[in-house]
Amino acid sequence: MSASTRLETKRLSETVGAEVVGVDRARLLSDEGLPAAVMAALDAHGALVFRGLGLDDETQAEFSRRLDGVGKGGSAELPRIFRVTLDPARNPAAEYLRGTFAWHIDGATDDVPTKATVLSAHAVAASGGETEFVSTYAAYDDLADDEKERFGRLRVVHSFETSQRIVTPEPTPEELARWRQKPDKVHPLVWRHRSGRCSLVLGATATSVVGMDPEEGAALLAALEQRSTQPERVYRHGWSVGDLVIWDNTGVMHRACPYDPASERDLHRTTMSGDEPIAPAG
Repeated sequence: MSASTRLETKRLSETVGAEVVGVDRARLLSDEGLPAAVMAALDAHGALVFRGLGLDDETQAEFSRRLDGVGKGGSAELPRIFRVTLDPARNPAAEYLRGTFAWHIDGATDDVPTKATVLSAHAVAASGGETEFVSTYAAYDDLADDEKERFGRLRVVHSFETSQRIVTPEPTPEELARWRQKPDKVHPLVWRHRSGRCSLVLGATATSVVGMDPEEGAALLAALEQRSTQPERVYRHGWSVGDLVIWDNTGVMHRACPYDPASERDLHRTTMSGDEPIAPAG
């Protein structure tokens, strides 16, 4: 690896997160070796923070395309910018974003979840609005051996409706109908990745365990999430305008801290398409 493709990083917590130092906007698009180096660092740390880059949408989309092409040949089409804001005038899907205040992975109700997410700050909240991250690889690694064996046999139902009921416990019939357009998915509780590493598949969409009493299954999932998200395991990113954060959606859960819906907070998101279905540990 040449000097141009080496990244200087500083760990931000014991289990997840690192700050990338010495990368500017120009290098994002000019350094041919940078995408592979970023993906290697992402695999090692789960989340990467680039402070104060101040990217415009075109640069973010192009950099995201370069990352998404690592090992897959890439695409001529630029990723779509999705605005993360609670203002419905700026994002018609703003009401759904209240569900992101709970721990989750993106695309848990899809056959193949998003590989990674790229998020940049264009405006921030005066109070709240931080984003928290926790490693689901570390959560699995810390299980006892008998738990790894037991949980490796379990399958979990993931429901978009369940994640939305956290913030809207008494939905209207119209809301229910919209939520239920997204079908439930059943995934293994333990995801064995192509790399051989294992992670837990948890979060706001996890509603029940197949073959288990509903209340018992829900209690098990809640207890596992609580264990996985103890404060010492969490990296909380306090946003400043211009920050860029990338996280490995397949091995990291995240959530937004609550903030005033009238806030100017406006984060711009691009995603890296997934190419790895959630596979069981067995």
